[in-house]
Amino acid sequence: MNARTRTIWHKLLGVAAVAGVLALTGCAGVQTTQSGAIGVERTQYMSSMVPAQEIEQEAGQQYADLIQQAKAQGALDRNASQVSRVQAISKRLIAQVGTFRPDATNWQWEVHVLSSDDVNAWCMPGGKMAVYTGLLTQIKPTDAELAAVMGHEIAHALREHARERVSQQMVTNLGLSVLSIATGVSADLSGKLTDVMFTLPNSRTHESEADLMGVELAARAGYDPRAAVTLWEKMGAASSGSSPPEFLSTHPSAATRITDLQVASERVLPLYQQAIGKSK
Repeated sequence: MNARTRTIWHKLLGVAAVAGVLALTGCAGVQTTQSGAIGVERTQYMSSMVPAQEIEQEAGQQYADLIQQAKAQGALDRNASQVSRVQAISKRLIAQVGTFRPDATNWQWEVHVLSSDDVNAWCMPGGKMAVYTGLLTQIKPTDAELAAVMGHEIAHALREHARERVSQQMVTNLGLSVLSIATGVSADLSGKLTDVMFTLPNSRTHESEADLMGVELAARAGYDPRAAVTLWEKMGAASSGSSPPEFLSTHPSAATRITDLQVASERVLPLYQQAIGKSK
């Protein structure tokens, strides 16, 4: 067998190995959400070994533990004004989730404010949310900017990005050992290649999807979607000089994000105008 034949054979073995891994993990293409006006339509691949119900149950337990810990540390919902503000915004956003995912209207949604210097907010699978005081005090977002953050995090939950990443990791971990044997490539090199070509690009995709859906949720809830642009201008200024280059990051750069959000916010602006028209 000459070198060219061996190369072709190794490539064929690699393709077969990937197909085998996908079969073993039971990955199937799904549409977790409707596309909405913003048009998020990417097919996602989930493993049958990672049921949505189990992910939500685990998330619920972790959330309960985290909330209990925060309470014990005196870091839970300390500022009544902040809590009232966050809950009011989340209520309006949650009222719009049926646009993308009707079943999410029945989730047991919950949101708390945690005392932490971290500039952060998140939404677990199943609708368990938290906003950190660092986001409120350091970024000082307007209500519309805060709605952009929370809409973004809600979108992650609606799209089941956590479950998708778990499924991807299962395929990756099982596939690396198979591909190492099939292609003769070391597991270490394969791992690095997978990180750059598979894990990181998909993570950036998740962030972009959450940005787009979050803007639409905010607009439908009556918050100016253009606030997402000013939010990321603030974020960019706050992280100036400390952010890694985009190609090594799991998040789009602030500049890229701002450009994309400018386009998206204009696209859903009529939804915002309709929402505020109804409220008058």
